[in-house]
Amino acid sequence: MKKVSIIGGGIIGLCSAYYLAKEGHEVVIFDKSDMTDGCSYGNAGMIVPSHIIPLAQPGMIAQGIKWMFDSQSPFYVKPRLSADLMNWGLKFYKHANKQHVEKAMPALCNLSLLSKELYQDFVKENNSFFYENKGLLMLYKTDKTAEEIIHEGKVAECFGLKVDFLSKEDVAKLETGTSTNVTGGVHYKSDSHIYPQKFMQFIKEELTKLNVTIHNKTLVEDFVMKNNIVTEIITDMGPFTTDEVVLASGSWSPNIAKKLNRAISILPGKGYSFTLNDRNQKPSIPSILCEGKVAVTPMNNDIRFGGTMEITHTNDTKINKNRVQGIVNSINDFYPDLKIEMPKEEETWFGFRPCTPSGMPIITRDKKIKNLTLATGHSMMGLSLAPATGKIVSEIISGKTTTVNTQMFQL
Repeated sequence: MKKVSIIGGGIIGLCSAYYLAKEGHEVVIFDKSDMTDGCSYGNAGMIVPSHIIPLAQPGMIAQGIKWMFDSQSPFYVKPRLSADLMNWGLKFYKHANKQHVEKAMPALCNLSLLSKELYQDFVKENNSFFYENKGLLMLYKTDKTAEEIIHEGKVAECFGLKVDFLSKEDVAKLETGTSTNVTGGVHYKSDSHIYPQKFMQFIKEELTKLNVTIHNKTLVEDFVMKNNIVTEIITDMGPFTTDEVVLASGSWSPNIAKKLNRAISILPGKGYSFTLNDRNQKPSIPSILCEGKVAVTPMNNDIRFGGTMEITHTNDTKINKNRVQGIVNSINDFYPDLKIEMPKEEETWFGFRPCTPSGMPIITRDKKIKNLTLATGHSMMGLSLAPATGKIVSEIISGKTTTVNTQMFQL
């Protein structure tokens, strides 16, 4: 049994703690926040084996440049003089090719399917987080988008995922919650969704049962190392000895890694969401509104809308109303009867998704620090991939063969 310290109390850190505690390890979590907000809480709640194509893909650079001149576009890189941004951009450019995508897809698919299986195990314990298996609708309006989305659906079929290709009329028959203004859609029947806040509550309760210690509002300031092994974590609440360290700090991982003289190329992708409670009229099936890249998720009696990817920095805490307006415009364009209004600033959530330049998560033992395991860089897929990531982290630390091959998840 080892004493394992996890830095980061988001969904990746909590799922890692769960599987490590199940293996009999003594687990301690450190998080600088009060652990009631962050990407694990305000996201779209989608479990998406369909998302097997990484962000770094052919055509993304050209599309991104076009979108940069539109303040309401789905993707935006905030221009600034920054070595980290230039380094990240160069690496992204190198990864945005067909060969990378072909290697990435099977790895992402296996990780996603494992995660879905593990979510179903949690459901057997207690479905207090409203897990539902309604699939995901990719809705589109233009012929150009249709071509891309249908092609992606056919690629997903090659990986054994269940996919239906829908006409405008088929979409109307399937989506009975409200009318849709689309030309067609692709229905990924393999996908599921949950209510993220409820899941975070559930997993924290499970960790309490497993005697996991959580130090929230605790800032990790430094580390004591001997012979490339971390022996102590120095925090603003004092020092803590440790046998193993898991770095699961999302967009803040590079800052922590610097304290260990390690470099991780991750930039935060700022996203927004807002939730409407107790809506009688709402879409009944989780959807992506493809042209606007807006996620729509029914969560029990509520409905959540989320979108935009703004590559920025973690001090960028201002809500960009233009980007939120872009989300609202897309919703009203696709669902004309909903008549959604611009949410108030206090009703608008934002969070930072940790984006690697390869579009792949990092789940690996560090090559230099012998007792450091990295579990970060999941971009928009943190919730979707968290249980599988947690299980792999536990297997790495316990010296077991990992359930899925992790070659594509190296630093």
